[in-house]
Amino acid sequence: MPYLNLKLCSTSGREASEKIASTLTELTVEILKKKRELTAVAVEHVPPGQWYIGGTGLEGQSLSSFYLDIKVTEGTNTKDEKAAYVSRVFAAMASIMGALAPASYVVIDEVHGDAWGYQGQTQEFRYVSGKVL
Repeated sequence: MPYLNLKLCSTSGREASEKIASTLTELTVEILKKKRELTAVAVEHVPPGQWYIGGTGLEGQSLSSFYLDIKVTEGTNTKDEKAAYVSRVFAAMASIMGALAPASYVVIDEVHGDAWGYQGQTQEFRYVSGKVL
């Protein structure tokens, strides 16, 4: 169950959104070992005239940018997995969007298992319920 919230410096486009959501889902399943059927991706397009890096807008520049915030349960991924994910996501986004500003971010938020869940149950509850007593 990860939740991916993606902001793209681009004009909206359904085709691009679908390709990016599919790519991010694949990388999340492959690298972070998350369940595909529980991976949710939200895509928001921010016009280049409203995206600033270092106080300068990207409108009229030959660069694009993105910000990906992904939430996963704390302790379910190693440092190596997270580093590989950040690297592969940046490369995949560059292949889809073209030249990216270096200030394009991937943030992996590790949320305590008792602080989030799905289908009415926390991750902590699921963990404890799965333990053999």
